[in-house]
Amino acid sequence: EVQLVESGGALVQPGGSLRLSCAASGFTFDDYAMSWVRQAPGKGLEWVLAISWNGGSTYYTDSVRGRFTISRDNAKDTVYLQMNRLKPEDTAIYYCATDPSISTVRSAPAYWGQGTQVTVSS
Repeated sequence: EVQLVESGGALVQPGGSLRLSCAASGFTFDDYAMSWVRQAPGKGLEWVLAISWNGGSTYYTDSVRGRFTISRDNAKDTVYLQMNRLKPEDTAIYYCATDPSISTVRSAPAYWGQGTQVTVSS
């Protein structure tokens, strides 16, 4: 059974930093691309970042480019989201997702975690 467990969500002040983790199990992690998707209060899902199976390719949505970084550790079956210079509009539930395809992981990933809440507020 595929499992994705996010952690690290918190309340943080504007301008602050936070690192989210997503621990994967139940599949061959380094055969899969990974992504982070978020949902702000009252809004739809927004794909944020993705990374290929070996970390060789990364993709970002424009609103987080230069502030957020995605990385993965295939030895630990874990993907990370480093968020810097956080803004109130980054407030959302952040979901980890996975799919074998780097294209599909950015549109309709096959598997999702349960999400972790990030709140940016003073």
